[in-house]
Amino acid sequence: MVTFLPTRPGRLADVPSFDRAIGGAESNVACALAAAGHAVRWVSRAGTDGFGDHLVETVASYGVDVRHVERDPARPTGVYFRTAGDRATDAHEVAYYRAGSAASAMSARTVDLAAVRAGRVLHLSGITAALSGGCLDLLRELTAPAADRPVLSFDVNYRRGLWGSGEGPEVLLELARRADIVFVGEDEAEEAWGVTGGPGAVRALLPEPRVLVVKQGAAGAVAFVSGEGEGVGEGEGAGAVSWAPVAAGGAAVDRHAPVRVPTPVREIPAASASASASAGTFEPAPVVDVVAPVGAGDAFAAGFLSGILRGLPLRRTLRLGHLFAAAALTTSADLAPPPARDTADRLTVLDTGRWERLRLGPGWTEADPAEEEVRTP
Repeated sequence: MVTFLPTRPGRLADVPSFDRAIGGAESNVACALAAAGHAVRWVSRAGTDGFGDHLVETVASYGVDVRHVERDPARPTGVYFRTAGDRATDAHEVAYYRAGSAASAMSARTVDLAAVRAGRVLHLSGITAALSGGCLDLLRELTAPAADRPVLSFDVNYRRGLWGSGEGPEVLLELARRADIVFVGEDEAEEAWGVTGGPGAVRALLPEPRVLVVKQGAAGAVAFVSGEGEGVGEGEGAGAVSWAPVAAGGAAVDRHAPVRVPTPVREIPAASASASASAGTFEPAPVVDVVAPVGAGDAFAAGFLSGILRGLPLRRTLRLGHLFAAAALTTSADLAPPPARDTADRLTVLDTGRWERLRLGPGWTEADPAEEEVRTP
């Protein structure tokens, strides 16, 4: 969608003007991954209007392949307006104008499924499932076990307001259980599914995904990884395992460049995982001087997927997610370029004490990575 950001705090009724940007869960992830140096394709639909031109051109400017974005002359590009306040507060307002949009008309008939399935990882969001019956059918088609299914990443992204019928929690649980990598917030799991008891309780509800990441806001995130594999030897991928999704009939998908999922490096205390049969790996988030929280979840997913694609150990993969999220948190837009790879790499290998003292504020991604204050205050 095209996003309109307020030029000052206040109610939508009182904000006199807005700055134009872009937003959208999957497109945010695509842009951040492309900016981090990965080859990324975004498959979607947009209108043939000026907003559609702006959206597609902006996504392409990040280095994303947009050749499979369909342009719909009969439907408009979705737009939305939001206030500057935190999404979690009563003062936060969002006005969506995407009913009948080109994106809401996505279905298994209007999307090039071969183009969608051509990558090593396919990232989907629960927001798309809520847009229309056709969109939900498309996600069910893409998450179904199949020989040509890539590694499937799914961000739950529960938004109560999008599910008018109230079926959202059940649908999202169904889709999450069919995915290989799942992202969900601890508070989000409680709101959608009534799960309390910490990350371990979420894992007990979702034992199926190969990787489950439970985000705990400013505290950090817990990753649960199931299964074992052979090590990949020396280098930045050392300590990871070769892995491909299971296709229909139990056969592994043959990928030319197998995705590597890192093995756990540090268990969380047993009390925090009492409801789970397997312990997770916790990594605290750095302290961030937040400008706006919107888009941080998408950025975290992009950073975590970047770590997996690079074969980084799990601790560094979680830290990369935190750093991408910090880049989004310290800007006003939904989307922010991630830190340069050399900056991120230096930060992800900090010792525990220096990592926990890390504080990141506006402009930190543009600072000299050699400067000590970039890494520790």
